[in-house]
Amino acid sequence: MPLTRNFRDTVRTRAEREPAFRRALFQEAVQALLQGETDEGRAALRAYINATVGFDRLGEVLGRSPKSLMRMFGPDGNPTAENLLGVIGALQEETGVHLKIRAVTEAA
Repeated sequence: MPLTRNFRDTVRTRAEREPAFRRALFQEAVQALLQGETDEGRAALRAYINATVGFDRLGEVLGRSPKSLMRMFGPDGNPTAENLLGVIGALQEETGVHLKIRAVTEAA
């Protein structure tokens, strides 16, 4: 049975409606990147971008081509640390979702 609604549209609608969902999307994307799960992190960040500001707006803010940003977060993308951190910073400013990193020690 075919889906009646595009997955991207469903995620965007929920992100617009639920601030907690929007925060969780961003948090999960960055958490995956920090854990070395780069493929998952890039995919999650791409979903977050599509659900919030979109690649056109992100490109305007960063002075970059939206298509270049899409490739950066695509399956074969390999953003530099400078580009990745720039995107994360721009997303925080544009979406109002600000992340804090804290060190957590694991129990032995």
